[in-house]
Formats: sequence, C-alpha cells, structure tokens
Amino acid sequence: MNFKNALLITYPIEESVNEALSLAETAGYVIKKIVKQKHITQSKYGIGKGKAYEIKDLVNDLNIDIILFDEVLKPTQQYNLAFLCKRDIIDRERLILEIFERRASTSESRIQIKLAQLRYEMVRIKEKVRLAKMGEQPGFFGLGKYDADVYSLDLKSQMSVLKKKLDKEEKRRTLYRNQRNRMGISTISLVGYTSSGKTTLFNSLTGESKEVGKEMFTTLSTFTRSLYKNSNQKLLLSDTVGFVNKLPAYMIDAFKSTLHELVFSKLILLVIDVSQTIKNIRINLNSCLHIINELQVPSTKILYLLNKVDLTTVNNAYEKAKMLDLKYPNNIVLPISAKTGYNVNKILDLIDMLVYGNNLEIQNNGYL
Repeated sequence: MNFKNALLITYPIEESVNEALSLAETAGYVIKKIVKQKHITQSKYGIGKGKAYEIKDLVNDLNIDIILFDEVLKPTQQYNLAFLCKRDIIDRERLILEIFERRASTSESRIQIKLAQLRYEMVRIKEKVRLAKMGEQPGFFGLGKYDADVYSLDLKSQMSVLKKKLDKEEKRRTLYRNQRNRMGISTISLVGYTSSGKTTLFNSLTGESKEVGKEMFTTLSTFTRSLYKNSNQKLLLSDTVGFVNKLPAYMIDAFKSTLHELVFSKLILLVIDVSQTIKNIRINLNSCLHIINELQVPSTKILYLLNKVDLTTVNNAYEKAKMLDLKYPNNIVLPISAKTGYNVNKILDLIDMLVYGNNLEIQNNGYL
C-alpha cells in the first residue's frame, strides 16, 4: 500500500474527528495535519477564504500530497480549493468510494462500487458541462468544453451496462431465495454501523473465521452461512455491509441488490456499539435506521443487540437503551459482547422466540 501524506479538514467534534481519521487510515492516508472548522460547507472553498489561504501555505510547508475534506463538496468548491492549493481534493464521498474499491472482494461488490463511482463522476461532469457552456473554467477536471459532453455519454453507457449486470445478480439472488423458501430455510441478517462488531458476532454464531479488524468496511458484500443451533430447524445468517453517516442515496442505491436481502429476512439483528458516547450511538443508530426504513423493512423485525459491554458495563448498556427510547414491547434489546461471548447464546433463544414462536420469558423492560 502506497501511503500519501494528507491534510484533513473536519468538524471540531471528537466523534467527527475520530471517524474521519478512521476513514482516512482505512483508505491508506497518513494524516500530517488536522484542520478543524465549525463551518465546512461555505460557498467558494467549503471553508472561509482566510482559512483556505492558510491551508495553501500548510500543504507546502508540510509536504502534503492530498487534502481530505470530511464533507460532501460541490464540484465548484472542489475545483476552487484544488486550484488554490494545487493539490487534489478528496471529499467524504470520494474517500468512502476509495475504501469500497479497496475492500471489494466479489464480482457483485466490484460492479456496485464501479456504478457508485460513475454516479459520483456524473454529477461533476454535469457541472463541468454547465460551466463550460457559460464560458467558465474550460479546463475543469482536465476536460475541454466538448470532451465533457462526450465523456458524459460514455459514463451513461457504462452505467447502463453495469445496471444490467446487477439485474442479473438480483435474478440469481431471487432464484436462491425461492429455493430456500421451498426448503423451509429462513434467513436472518446482521446489520449495524461499520466497526460495530457485526463480523465478530457473525463468526461467533456460525463458527466461521471471517476477517475482522478495527478498520472500517471490513464487510462489503453479503456473506451467508448456516447458523449453529441446537435444533433441527435450518437457519441462515447473513453479514451485510456496514452503514456510515452521510451515505448518499446513490451509494445506497448501488448496494440495493445486496441490501434488498434485508426485506426478505425473518429477523434483523441490529448491532450497536454501546461503548461509545450516547450522542455518537444515537447518530450511528439513526444512520442505520434511515437505511433500513429506505428499504421499507418493518421495525417489528429488528432485534437490538447492545454490543461491546466488555468495554463498559451491562447496567450502562441498559441506561443507554432507555436514553435511546428502546423500550419493550415495541423493541427487544439484549446486551452482548461478541468478543467475549457474553449473552451470545441468548441470541439463539430470542431467535427461537421471534422466528419460530417458541416461548421465552421476557421481562417488561424488554430484557432477558
């Protein structure tokens, strides 16, 4: 991996800084300087003019290769800052796409990521065409006035081919799904914010040794295995792509063929990292629920797993669940530690109750 020195522009909020650093490191960048700004969506440069000129000096003094911007930039903002600092600007969306590209391990995930990359590029080419026709910035992104129109048509053609490939993948998934239904095999899906511990829990429940790590987006494609249960009933468990804040609609759309499996799952195990601050947990949980709602998955299918109690306490997990308004009978929650195995067996008991209707005593606060 070729590491590049980067300057990071982000919000002066601990959670934002930590997540931006994690994204940058996962993508292979070495952060030499962090610039924190309360407002990073301003008109010309994303940041104020004075701060932009400060950054121009910093990149030269610190030998910075790349500027990472922890926000979605408009094409003109990206161009203006790049032109001023004479450095490539990578905004939050492009950074996530770079990580996705690194992590893609299946043909389907590679198609999904390529499609998302083309959609990201398409927005910027449209802006290039608009500006070129106004007589502004004819060299925007290194394309001439007429080259941009040709490039736009080429992107549309590539996107059309990729969509057809994804349609074939979806048909294949539907065929497998119908076969499982005929055999009476139910599927359960693991979802959660990236790095919440989904894959560790997946390994614990299935006996697999799937790659886990502190880096973000370890899982990009659905990974399905038989669930280890002391019963004759067949059950499959699927690990899915981790969610992240500010994931744009076109990225969600690109992964819909994968995420669509959630709609047909009998139960959704939503993994929450309760070792974080309540503010951060709430932000991450809302990001997960937003995508689940986008897919029109009923909330009654969700079992909330309060993971990483080994880094805090069970009582603390209960308190945070109350603060998140996760209350019985609308919600059933279970504090667990995928790492130590605490309460992992009780997940199987809850599955028996929620999927197969087997009796299980639940206290009126929704905890076992």
